Amino acid sequence: MENFKRYSLPLSLLALCACNTGPDLAQQPSESPATAWVDLSQASSWRGYKKDHLPDAWVVADGVLHLTGAGDGGDLVSQETYGSFELRMQWKISPKGNSGVMFHVLEGQGPTFFTGPEMQVLDNAWFDGEKPNPLTSAGANYALHGPVEDNTRPVGEWNDVLLTVDGNHVEHWMNGKLQCSYDLHSDEWKAAVANSKFKQWPNYGLAKQGHIALQDHGNQVWYRAIEVRRLD
Repeated sequence: MENFKRYSLPLSLLALCACNTGPDLAQQPSESPATAWVDLSQASSWRGYKKDHLPDAWVVADGVLHLTGAGDGGDLVSQETYGSFELRMQWKISPKGNSGVMFHVLEGQGPTFFTGPEMQVLDNAWFDGEKPNPLTSAGANYALHGPVEDNTRPVGEWNDVLLTVDGNHVEHWMNGKLQCSYDLHSDEWKAAVANSKFKQWPNYGLAKQGHIALQDHGNQVWYRAIEVRRLD
């Protein structure tokens, strides 16, 4: 998409990203010790935010977690909480669809996005009749850090993503390429938050451990091959 051209990386980093163009994100190395991957594709791994059950609108079949939009919905949160971790999964979105994957989410602090930074999930090709702003497009750290390019696959196809949270350092990978990276609690992070809508929520991005959340934005979305491993 044309409005991504100004988001470019140094040639040395682009060359590094080019070496990771395949969909097998499991091959991307982690510098921190990690435990074994744990499958989160079962219904038992999730519950509704501030609920003790999986809402009716979320259906799990053949290893695919599908937000159907029929019945009781709302955001999901992982049963367990995580500090430093790697999360890999695949997602696909409905036309004009919107969702997101959040982390370090705390309950009791308002909606999930009051506390948890978000890796955006979006139909980049067309949303509300306009091309999306890079800061709020698929792969972005929502509203704070845009991806270096739009490498999403067409609606109906699966996108491979890897979210790494290693201490304060966070990386968003999509379809084999590093899309953005940032350091929580850094001066740059604080400045970005202060210049965004998140400044009105004092606990945004401050937690060092919390739930992983999947957003119900009112559109159908599918997640599968969801796996997590702890780095701490």
